[in-house]
Amino acid sequence: MAEVEIYTKMTCPYCIRAKKLFEIKRIPFKEIAVDFGGPEKAKMVERSGGRTTVPQIFINGRHVGGCDDVMELEQMGKLDEALAA
Repeated sequence: MAEVEIYTKMTCPYCIRAKKLFEIKRIPFKEIAVDFGGPEKAKMVERSGGRTTVPQIFINGRHVGGCDDVMELEQMGKLDEALAA
């Protein structure tokens, strides 16, 4: 099964939406809270190529983007492919 990591903030509606998609698909994910910045947020920015917004989503260590990017993959039928790889 794919390893999914989602960098989030507690009150972010996009984070909630992205997590809900993975929950509906019954795909477990590791949530990494970056509400207060610090080393986890710095790591997120580095891993995502400089993106500072949340969520930032990684599948098997590969950056796939934010909420809109994951929703687009789902609409195109490519999210399941990424999760299966």
